[in-house]
Amino acid sequence: MEIVRSQKISASDVIPILPLYRSAPVLEVRLEDFELFAIDRLRVLNGIDDGLSRGKKPEEMEKLVTDLWKANMRHHNASQVINKDIISHFVLRLVYCRTEDLRKWFLSMETALFRYRFRIESAEAQKAVMGEFNLPYKAVSNSELEVSTFYVAITLLSPKIGKCILALEIKVPFEEVPDLVAGRRVYIHKGYAYVAMSQVVSLVVTQFRSHLSKALVLTNRKWTSTIREHEKDRLTPIVQALSTRYVGPDYSQPTTEITIRDIDKVASSSFPLCMRHLFEKLREDFHLKHGGRMQLGLFLKGVGLNLDDALTFWKAEFSQKVGAERFDKEYAYGIRHSYGKEGKRTDYTPFSCQKIISSTPGVGDHHGCPYRHFSEENLGAVLGKMGVGGHIVKDVMDKVRNRHYQLACTLTFEAVHGCSCDTGINHPNQYFSDSQKILQPKVYIEFTFSNAMLFTPTERAKRLYNG
Repeated sequence: MEIVRSQKISASDVIPILPLYRSAPVLEVRLEDFELFAIDRLRVLNGIDDGLSRGKKPEEMEKLVTDLWKANMRHHNASQVINKDIISHFVLRLVYCRTEDLRKWFLSMETALFRYRFRIESAEAQKAVMGEFNLPYKAVSNSELEVSTFYVAITLLSPKIGKCILALEIKVPFEEVPDLVAGRRVYIHKGYAYVAMSQVVSLVVTQFRSHLSKALVLTNRKWTSTIREHEKDRLTPIVQALSTRYVGPDYSQPTTEITIRDIDKVASSSFPLCMRHLFEKLREDFHLKHGGRMQLGLFLKGVGLNLDDALTFWKAEFSQKVGAERFDKEYAYGIRHSYGKEGKRTDYTPFSCQKIISSTPGVGDHHGCPYRHFSEENLGAVLGKMGVGGHIVKDVMDKVRNRHYQLACTLTFEAVHGCSCDTGINHPNQYFSDSQKILQPKVYIEFTFSNAMLFTPTERAKRLYNG
């Protein structure tokens, strides 16, 4: 991809260390960078979403954000780090401005990212950001606090707390810090909230969130009125794909191999709920609509079912309803196509959780994510069949109500396998792979002078016991 024109944002163009993203930079970038920068930032936002969903403490989140930023937002050219930060933000702003749900998610994640990045900045950098926002605050003198009845009363009860109150540096209209007021963490007097520098993050984040919320609405108007049509052959396809882009392994190259004889066994032990449901419906109805065939078929391809076995498997099921001749005419081509053997020879990859969750099954369809598309009653019933019950079902339902569908799947995985899954479930094929690693017995190798012998854990334990 050629660069038509490339401009750099020098350090002098951005006064505070932490960008506020008030206006898009005037520059052109490579299409590769346009997409890659956005994907790297998306990894950071997804990591923040996962951390918040898991209920991590502020200190843990601060470390998580720092690690995510270092891992994903670096650049081989140090002078381009700020460029990557700003460009990636505005690309994702364009991606996530298009619907109310997308805007809500992006606003929450970017606000959280800004909050924790602001917290780790130096006091000088924090004051620079406050100056950029032109916040309506006033400095507070010690004498102003000392004459207040509030200070006198608190000091009489606890001199230590009184000294802490003297650390207050600014006062702002109380409506500027709603979360501090709601949490009763500030002293309010004559319409002003008295805020310590350690609490200023609330004031700044409120301003950042308000600005970004308005900017997303304006960006959406520009997108629908001009950008979408004007860039329909270049940027529009990239923008539309990024909102459902999976940024982990694509499982295009199977690391295992299964045969038709294995399918029933691994389906009951290692298929995630979305694939188990499709598999059971296929066995029940001897048919799946296109969306279901694609979702289950590519999953089976990803876990190692080769093309010949896939054709045999699907034909054995479908022929019971439509007959072998009709299957060969109407359905076999689609299976070969998904393996890259027909049409444009595209080697399709298995669907990620994000893609499955964003699908919209119609009447008679069985694809999609059960945690999102099932009623609570149906979801509870299928979880029971998987052996998940008690408080785990309640925890799963809580995640579902809060739209944390992948965390609900992670809880199911942990309940079924009896062990934790710290990385979370982000792909059906990851669920299968992790499950197989847990369930398959380890084999120990013992070498002797004459040969090498293989033992399962049970056999090895017996040998060790018997000396």
